[in-house]
Amino acid sequence: MRVKGAVALVTGGNRGIGRAFARALVDHGAAKVYVGVRDPTSVPDADVVALRLDVTDEESVAAAAASAGDVSIVVNNAGIGGTSTGLLEGSFDGARQAMEVNFFGTWAVSRAFAPVLARNGGGALVNMLSAASWIGQPDYPGYAASKAAQWSLTDALRKALHRQGTLVVGVHAGFVDTDMSAWTDAPKIDAATVAEQTIDALLADRYEVLADARSRQAKAAVAQPISPPI
Repeated sequence: MRVKGAVALVTGGNRGIGRAFARALVDHGAAKVYVGVRDPTSVPDADVVALRLDVTDEESVAAAAASAGDVSIVVNNAGIGGTSTGLLEGSFDGARQAMEVNFFGTWAVSRAFAPVLARNGGGALVNMLSAASWIGQPDYPGYAASKAAQWSLTDALRKALHRQGTLVVGVHAGFVDTDMSAWTDAPKIDAATVAEQTIDALLADRYEVLADARSRQAKAAVAQPISPPI
């Protein structure tokens, strides 16, 4: 997959990991980078194209796909923590919102842009997942479940879009040093490092990025027998 000269879209690209993706794409020679956000005035960089996009609104997604018909790389980065829902008590609102943004939002954008990618030669679809895709989390079950669902969706998209020549890449990381993980003192990976590893995967036509030790350990553990909780 070529990045230099490509046209890309990054959802939620105004800050955090999304902004790191946008900067990496620009730095690697992308001809144009759309940054899809609910509020275009929130985009701080003058060398990208702010595009109004709410991934939870089907009309907004359809309008973005019509406006960005020259895209050959789509990065589904927009996400939310949804950590307000406890495992055994409290409202399900946070978990529902996490599923709406992380899972259904990724699905809606992928569905809308798949024909665009096909018309433009196949290109690539990148989904920002998590080590939590493979780990049930009692402290934030709604977020973990949304990422597990998003991982399943990514696998389905990889199989379905292969025939049109679209490379589908799943990016997994543990805690990334952004506002979303400010609540924890656990080891964190830099957002720019995640973005650079993703660019490397695109250039090498690799389907998966395991950005840090936490994500690599999580995936390896999936193949092991289930053991009693410690």
